[in-house]
Amino acid sequence: MAHKPVGVNTFFALSSGSSVRGVTALSQQSDTLRVVAKGAGAHVAIGTLPTAAVTDYYVAAGEPETISLGGAASQRVVGVTTGTTTTLDFPEGTGSPFVVGNAVSLTVTGVSGQENLNFTHKIVSSVDTSAGVGGYYSTRVVVDHDSSSVTDVLLPTSYAELRGSFMVAARGDGTGTLHYQQVQHT
Repeated sequence: MAHKPVGVNTFFALSSGSSVRGVTALSQQSDTLRVVAKGAGAHVAIGTLPTAAVTDYYVAAGEPETISLGGAASQRVVGVTTGTTTTLDFPEGTGSPFVVGNAVSLTVTGVSGQENLNFTHKIVSSVDTSAGVGGYYSTRVVVDHDSSSVTDVLLPTSYAELRGSFMVAARGDGTGTLHYQQVQHT
């Protein structure tokens, strides 16, 4: 079976007998994560803020494994309200693929200067699907992200996308390196 790489290879050092979490949160773009433990086997945990334990998925040293991440979730964002939390509006007539507790990342493209609206790996604190509240007829998601210092507004010429994100943690049998990358099967 062939793999098509998605994104970049990421890695971190394994620690014998203790959980180490990678510092990079990844926006989920595939349903599969390829993992290789070099130097020592590792127990691998994937999630919002994972901590690996000996009961988690085991990857033997030098033996590549593919782990299912489940379906990738994303949604276009048509409005951003900044503050101590950040409220994101989805297009009218659509729903939210995210639930409370999911980690998400926002990317805004199309207009220079909109990058200040971007954030990475923040937690969804509420999802509002009620109709007509305050004049809004779309699903709104509140994210635990303090954007009160951001003065940019989302312009109609911008494209904004909210995407689920995850982190990887591992508990090594010894010292080594854990490499991981999202892939597609071809």
